[in-house]
Amino acid sequence: MEPGDRTVLVVMGVSGSGKSTVAGMLAGRLGWDLQEGDDLHPPGNIAKMAAGEPLTDEDRLPWLDRIAEWIHRHTSAGVPGIITCSALKRTYRDRLRGDHVVFVHLTGSPAVIEQRLAARTGHFMPAGLLSSQIAALEAPGTDEDVIVVEIGRDPLDEVDEILDRLR
Repeated sequence: MEPGDRTVLVVMGVSGSGKSTVAGMLAGRLGWDLQEGDDLHPPGNIAKMAAGEPLTDEDRLPWLDRIAEWIHRHTSAGVPGIITCSALKRTYRDRLRGDHVVFVHLTGSPAVIEQRLAARTGHFMPAGLLSSQIAALEAPGTDEDVIVVEIGRDPLDEVDEILDRLR
């Protein structure tokens, strides 16, 4: 990737897949802007998830629009960036999709993700919502601009794989 590249990476996957960790490492290696997608949730969404209630498509739309706006600002200004977003459904990804947008889907076994969620502290998303996210997940199709990365390894290895595949 060239320093002036306009690419925005959307690091996606269910809760606990390592989006924040991998995105942070990628941003550090590339020197690109980083946005934690969870920080763009309206307060009502966070309260709902913290109470153990899954979000509906309607709940997610304002959040997805904020993410799409961040992506558009970066790509139109020619500024590369990385943003995290579960992007569980194709319709969600379609809202985010555009020129210079590449999805990085972190995927792995539910057992590995459950272990990660059980060890995580200080996050509003309870482990009990994992099953609803897995049920909602529509894996990206071969016609989508996506890099699929199997998790469960050292995150540095996952980042190296992503960087190799981007090049």
